[in-house]
Amino acid sequence: MGVSFSGLIHGTAIHFDDLRGRTIAIDGYNVLYQFLSTIRDRFTGEPLRDSHGRITSHLSGLFYRTSKLMENGISPVIVFDGEPPAFKRATIAQRVKIREAARVKWQAAVKDGDTEKIRTYSQGATRLTRDMVDEAKSLLGFMGISWVQAPSEGEAQATHLLMQGRVWAVGSQDWDSLLFGAARMVKNLTISGKRKVPGRERYTDIGPELIELDKVLPSLGITQEQLILLGMVIGTDYNPGGVKGVGPKTALKLVREHKTLDALLSHISWESPEDPHAIMDFFLHPPVRDSDIVKQRLDEDKLLAFMTDHDFSEERTRSVLGRLEKTRSTRAQKGLTSFLK
Repeated sequence: MGVSFSGLIHGTAIHFDDLRGRTIAIDGYNVLYQFLSTIRDRFTGEPLRDSHGRITSHLSGLFYRTSKLMENGISPVIVFDGEPPAFKRATIAQRVKIREAARVKWQAAVKDGDTEKIRTYSQGATRLTRDMVDEAKSLLGFMGISWVQAPSEGEAQATHLLMQGRVWAVGSQDWDSLLFGAARMVKNLTISGKRKVPGRERYTDIGPELIELDKVLPSLGITQEQLILLGMVIGTDYNPGGVKGVGPKTALKLVREHKTLDALLSHISWESPEDPHAIMDFFLHPPVRDSDIVKQRLDEDKLLAFMTDHDFSEERTRSVLGRLEKTRSTRAQKGLTSFLK
């Protein structure tokens, strides 16, 4: 879920052509939850399953939507979460309770035939398992898409890759990348297109947005460390809910006036059981790993076998493969042309 900077930070609308030729580190858990939440039966809320009963919504989204990115000339690198920090355990436990409550409401909504509540509560009951993550890694490898295992938070590792110059931006729907210091962040990479407006019978167009840290900080009138403080007051994954009774605008005013953590703590009521200094230090110095991005090679035979084993259409899979091959050939030709020039 992460911190919410909605209303304070605004991205710049861009086109996929603006990202052509770029390598982007994408938060793996973030996109898998997206696919599991949104790729569901409208009337039952059930995710896609194959004939063996295995959930395949995450595989469908990963295959078709990341393929689309590649067709647009974007090189995705998927980064997966590792071990969460100890002070996130309470948040994780709370999320389990929330999912269970959503599951009960989902079942009731199905009995009532309320499609809007079915959509809402089935999404809230979404659960990502270790097996699903392992399947995603296998699929990415067969597709020739690189992935990286983070020692801890995926967004921290993705930001580290950006700081090392190995990727151009971090791709995520959460704002946490900015707290870890990501210079560039792209939202809506894997959800672009027409989307239904919740609770209404109309659709809106969603496109990629670019958020640049060197523009965000001056616009807010704060430093990077104050941005972290702002997130902590509003509420992060490590202190959900933030400081009670303090909204985003008041939080911004507070961190502008009280520029350090200790100064801020003397003016707010910190009720979270977690140590604010430990949270601050984690954002400033998260566990990350120096590692090369291992280039993967497309394996058409293994990809076809994997997809058909999960009951995906061989014809559609071959169609995507054909488009990807055309994209790779175009890139190779452009590279050769540039070299000859």
